[in-house]
Amino acid sequence: MDHMRLHIVTYNIHKGFSQFHQHLMVHELRGQLRDLGPDIVFLQEVQGRHSRNAKKFEDWPYEPQHEFLAEDVWQSTAYGGNVIYGHGHHGNAILSRFPIEHSHNQDVTQLRFERRGLLHCTIHLPGLTKALHCVCVHLSMFARSRRRQLDALAGYLEGIADPDSPLIIAGDFNDWRNEADELLAHRLGMIEAFGGAFGSLDSPGRSFPSKRPLLRLDRIYVRGFTVELAEMHSGAPWSKISDHAALSAHLKRACDEPPSLRTETSPASQRGLTMEANRPRLHRAAERSRG
Repeated sequence: MDHMRLHIVTYNIHKGFSQFHQHLMVHELRGQLRDLGPDIVFLQEVQGRHSRNAKKFEDWPYEPQHEFLAEDVWQSTAYGGNVIYGHGHHGNAILSRFPIEHSHNQDVTQLRFERRGLLHCTIHLPGLTKALHCVCVHLSMFARSRRRQLDALAGYLEGIADPDSPLIIAGDFNDWRNEADELLAHRLGMIEAFGGAFGSLDSPGRSFPSKRPLLRLDRIYVRGFTVELAEMHSGAPWSKISDHAALSAHLKRACDEPPSLRTETSPASQRGLTMEANRPRLHRAAERSRG
């Protein structure tokens, strides 16, 4: 049976600045993401526009950050602006080597001073008959609001996605109490990439602060995939780019579409569709530091 493999990354990019906003790091970020080479990227705190910084920094990208990061590598992008102010806005973004068929930014704000949204995309993957549902999240700092947002997310997905549809939810959960496993993963039949089983000591991985991660804030949850490898990218150079570590996961799923019915993909998209015979087997790591 043919299998496809998918490489995904989630990263809170801190609006393209280093910790404490000391240095503009969006160009270094672009290089690091390209070195990782994922098929789908989930980004939080993406600056869609900031007219003041555009005047202040000579190397400020002309395009919105998600377009600047995706240029010539990820053919499809989606952006959901959540926090809007006079001189700009920021929010979540998804970058994909495969076509994004539909995107929707769901407002899940619970507190007036803390705007939050859930960016949902459906993506067509060669070899799969059902579209992949991807959700990029950045949840509340406050437990009560976060629980309501998790409930809203689960309810939203239950209403639009079949229970057996492939699903990935990734982002900054701000969930140091690890409540998302019970409130979201169990309800939707998902596993957490770093540990899988509920209560695992390695699940989820520690991702904040990026220099020496202590708190388990960022997550990757999957349904319909096997996790072959999960990695935490912390320490230098990642800790100089953002206050969060980046998380990545290598996923595998059996193709359910006959080869004769598969549509041709672009050269960039073909990088994400790798048959089992053509890629060496990866061994799963609970947590690994880059640097």
